[in-house]
Amino acid sequence: MRNVSTADAGLVLRIVLGITMLSAVADRFGLWGAPGSNAVAWGNWENFVIYTQSLNTWASKSTAEILGAAATFFEILLAVLLLSGFKTRIAAFGTAVLMLLFALAMAGSVSIKAPFDYSVFTSAAAALLLSTIAKTTFAVDNRI
Repeated sequence: MRNVSTADAGLVLRIVLGITMLSAVADRFGLWGAPGSNAVAWGNWENFVIYTQSLNTWASKSTAEILGAAATFFEILLAVLLLSGFKTRIAAFGTAVLMLLFALAMAGSVSIKAPFDYSVFTSAAAALLLSTIAKTTFAVDNRI
């Protein structure tokens, strides 16, 4: 039996973080079901923008739309980079920053409890840890 290495743990972190972000993106486009369905947070873009505005109480609806689009763009980009293992350390650090911004917005607008309930700080910490791992298993980075 082979011992688990840091590179293997990095692969698991890459996969889990990438899928976590893509799952959230899928929810805001209704791919997990309609609004109000079991285990669906938003179910459509409009509900996601309303949620984005609730986290950024200073933002108008059009600003929330831009913030939501930017967050979605970066979640997709970072998830693809993580899943492929390309520019992993940069993508992981970007993910940590994005998650930390999300956690701070939740803490400031909802409660300090909210980012803990949704493990946002945990995701930020996992991404930060991943950014310190030089090589991960099955990564494009290993080929270039």
